Amino acid sequence: MSLASVMVYVDPEQQDEGQIAVAEAVANGFGAALLGVSAIATDPPFVAEGVIIEQTTADDLERMRATLSAKEAWFRRIVRLPSDKVEWRWRIGFPTEFLVEQSRAADLVVVRRSRPKTKSSHYLDAPGAMLRLGRPILSVPDGVTRLSGDRIVVGWKDSREARLAVRDALPLLTRASEVTITEVCTSSEQDAARDRLRDVAGYLGRHGVSCRHEVRVHTAEPDAGYLVRLAADVGADLIVTGGYGHSRLGEWVFGGMTQSLLQDAPVCLLMSH
Repeated sequence: MSLASVMVYVDPEQQDEGQIAVAEAVANGFGAALLGVSAIATDPPFVAEGVIIEQTTADDLERMRATLSAKEAWFRRIVRLPSDKVEWRWRIGFPTEFLVEQSRAADLVVVRRSRPKTKSSHYLDAPGAMLRLGRPILSVPDGVTRLSGDRIVVGWKDSREARLAVRDALPLLTRASEVTITEVCTSSEQDAARDRLRDVAGYLGRHGVSCRHEVRVHTAEPDAGYLVRLAADVGADLIVTGGYGHSRLGEWVFGGMTQSLLQDAPVCLLMSH
């Protein structure tokens, strides 16, 4: 299993390498192309009593183009891959929509995970994008610039999303020295959970993945907290899990573990929906 194209979203205001360094390392490890994407949204005209009070001007558009051009130059300067392996795509438009559209060109989409600045569509909504990409998304916490992927934790749930995540993560899982698969279940489900994990471990083993598995019964500790603690215990810097959520009247609503991991996990997350 391999990756041929890695896409990374670059915020026009971003000054640190962060997720770009992680995306570059992944692309370099697989000999893949690296596609940087960025977008700036315009404000709709502000109209009061039928009169346009404020709207985006030609000068505003020119400043946006200049910002994106400068960000491209910065991106190409910090990325050390051969020039024929690096591409830049930009648009004056909504960042989330642009990333979802452009993801058709990627095997993996890498984003920076940070506290949302606002609910505005002017900023990338990475969790919302995850539910629409049709591609695995690698979420990199603020301050993280490296992903070894040598040890990986898989948070299993017998669901479509978890199956997709495990399959999508195969290029990384096959290169890890140790993969730990875990399922959190009720006490009455332990035997069934062990059977499920044996199947997943067998599937991964046939792909050459070295893995172990363990079942944990629900406790007062949140499931996300357990996954984070397990990753720390085994020295993993990547958690693979399904991304659970749906749209409710245009608002993206996430399951408890997905939301908690996105908010609190100090390591990279690979999620599929």
